[in-house]
Amino acid sequence: MDLFTHDAKSAPLAERLRPRTLAEMVGQEHLIGEGKILRKLIEADQAASIIFWGPPGTGKTTLAQVIANTTRSRFVFFSAVMQGIKDVREIVQKAREEKAYHGRKTLLFVDEIHRFNKAQQDAFLPHVEKGDIILIGATTENPSFEVNSALLSRSRVFVLQTLSPDDIRLLLTRALQDDRWPEGRGLQVDPDALDFLAGQAQGDARVALNTLELAASTAGADKRITLQILQDVLQKKPLLYDKGAEEHYNVISAFIKSLRGSDPDGALYWLARMIEAGEDPLFIVRRLVIFAAEDVGNADPRGLQLAIATMQALQFVGMPEGRIPLAQAVTYLATAPKSNASYRGINEALAEVRKSGSLPVPLHIRNAPTGLMKELGYGQGYRYAHDYEEGFAPQQHLPDQLQERQFYRPNDRGYEKIIKERMSHWANLAHPLPRGPKETAQDDEGKSHQQDTHES
Repeated sequence: MDLFTHDAKSAPLAERLRPRTLAEMVGQEHLIGEGKILRKLIEADQAASIIFWGPPGTGKTTLAQVIANTTRSRFVFFSAVMQGIKDVREIVQKAREEKAYHGRKTLLFVDEIHRFNKAQQDAFLPHVEKGDIILIGATTENPSFEVNSALLSRSRVFVLQTLSPDDIRLLLTRALQDDRWPEGRGLQVDPDALDFLAGQAQGDARVALNTLELAASTAGADKRITLQILQDVLQKKPLLYDKGAEEHYNVISAFIKSLRGSDPDGALYWLARMIEAGEDPLFIVRRLVIFAAEDVGNADPRGLQLAIATMQALQFVGMPEGRIPLAQAVTYLATAPKSNASYRGINEALAEVRKSGSLPVPLHIRNAPTGLMKELGYGQGYRYAHDYEEGFAPQQHLPDQLQERQFYRPNDRGYEKIIKERMSHWANLAHPLPRGPKETAQDDEGKSHQQDTHES
């Protein structure tokens, strides 16, 4: 590695066990899985300037080194914290020599590129455009705001995602069998200790591996790492929360019932319990999406929008910052007006379908693409709603046997109160109250005119 050297044996475990090939990488399947875009670029040696954006410990530096190894490029590590733009000239000169004498490309990896201001980032532009270097920048900040627009336009941005507990567990298991860490041979890690570390690492591979190394140094002669050892190393006690057993379901039940009970304090507490215990945040947000549709529903349609936005925000920023949009969604949904009318409606409709089977579609709302179908009465008498006042045309849409059934019954809370009033108004249009003979005659004349217009 250029620009600095170190004793490999004294380097932290995460550095010593850094993956060297795509096959050794864990996570980021959306980028480097079989057939994915970044993998194709790397294997075809077509990787140009790149910006890697993602939380710490997700593999930004590692991916850059894997690209260099796979394409047999010279890898130069450049730290925006430790080095300055003046060092760029020396790097570029060396890159030109490597290209001229050895036909070897230079991959310049700029760690924490967001720490350079926009003017300093300009220093890389001419060398990128001339092809002297392939620039790969790494940042934990949004490159739209932190990277010079000219540099951004010449680079492809790839978003790295937080590693899952399963990813971390796989990394730890591999570490115990890796020849680059002979001290790990023979180590026994209790399953509950492995699960605890995988959850507490918060998706950061560096934290997980370096913690494992520290725990190994405190293990006894039996070379066994127990849950107690990891608790002592991390200075954290595991909460009673077994993802596969009763307490997991108790906590998520308490969380949902706090939301349904419009108690934001209770909901935040159970959210904190899950976060602190290492629950997968995407599991939490999936439950929020379901809750927004099932328990808030049309009483506040924005609830589902916010839940989906929270999922996107979580994937965007990762943890631990992801706790902030999670908290926003939880407090919003807890304090939103509630309705399960849509949820009850689909359940009742499904029960009816299972009971009555495939009832015939009324002729007037059937599709009539052929002349024969029209002759058979398909579509005959259909009322096109937009031809009618208020965009509403009373007509039958349910099968004959179910004409009087009502599946969706909105309540009087939130926006659903407006929906209920609108449906009541439509019902009055469809079934008006009895009126005098003169009013009835006028209405009949108007309806006849509307029907003639539609048929023409």
